[in-house]
Amino acid sequence: MSARADFGHFADVCFGAFGDRVKYWSTFNEPNVAVRFGYLLGTYTPARCSPPFGSCARGDSDAEAYVAAHNVVLSHATAVEIYRRKYQSKQRGMIGMVLYSTWYEPLTDVPEDRLATERALAFEGPWFLDPLVYGDYPPEMLRLLGERLPSFSPEDRRRLRYKLDFIGVNHYTTLYVKDCVFSACPLGKQTQHARAAVVGERNGLPIGTPTAMPKFYVVPDGMEKMVTSFMKSRYNNVPMFITENGYAQGGESYSDMEDWLDDKDMIEYLGLV
Repeated sequence: MSARADFGHFADVCFGAFGDRVKYWSTFNEPNVAVRFGYLLGTYTPARCSPPFGSCARGDSDAEAYVAAHNVVLSHATAVEIYRRKYQSKQRGMIGMVLYSTWYEPLTDVPEDRLATERALAFEGPWFLDPLVYGDYPPEMLRLLGERLPSFSPEDRRRLRYKLDFIGVNHYTTLYVKDCVFSACPLGKQTQHARAAVVGERNGLPIGTPTAMPKFYVVPDGMEKMVTSFMKSRYNNVPMFITENGYAQGGESYSDMEDWLDDKDMIEYLGLV
C-alpha cells in the first residue's frame, strides 16, 4: 500500500472509533515544521539533510522536504475523502489541517523586501494550504523551485480542491524579512529556498518584546494580520481556529518558584492578544 492509502486506513479507523465524540479533526499538526526540520535541516526525526543545511548521515535538503510535503498533502486529501463519504453526514464534524504560521514584515519598505516577505509567507502555511484549496502549490514557490516541487496529476488536482473545512493557525511570533535574491542568503537557514533572510531586529531594535524563546517576540498585531489580512483573503474566508498561541515563559529573569507563580509577563501577554 502507498503512504497515503496507509494514512487513509488509519484515519478510517479513528473516524469509526471516535467520531461520535470528536467533532473537529486535524489530519496533521504543523506538517510544515515536521518536514522542514526532518528533511531540510535534519534536526528532527528522521534526521535527513545535506550541506549546507546540516551534516546528516544521509538525505537531500534540496528535494526530500518537498517530496515529504507532497505525500502529506495527498494523505490529507485521502482522509478527507473518507470522512466526507462515510462519516461526516452522520457525525456532523469538521476536518482540516493545522499549520505553524509566522507572520513576516519587510525589513525595509523597498520592493525587494516586500516581495521577499511574500515568498517567506508562501513557504509557510500556503505550501500545504494552496494545494488543498486551489489544487497546486503557491505560485511564489513554483517560480523559485520549478521541477524541485513534485507535480500533481490532473486527477490529483481534481481530488485536492477544497479539502478543508477549517484551517488551524499556530502562531507565536512575527519577524522581519530581507530579500536575498541578489545577495547571499544565510546558508543552511530554513528560509534559504525562499531567497529570504529572516531577522528579529531592525536598526538594533527588536520587532517586539523578546521572550525566553529565541526569535519569539510579542507582536500582537501579527496574529491579526495573519488571520484577517492574509489567510482570510487568500483562502476565501475558510473558517479558522487559533489552535496554538502563547508566551515563552521564564529564562534568566525567573530565578525562583515565585517568579513562575506570579507570572506578570504572561498576564500582560494574554491581555495584549
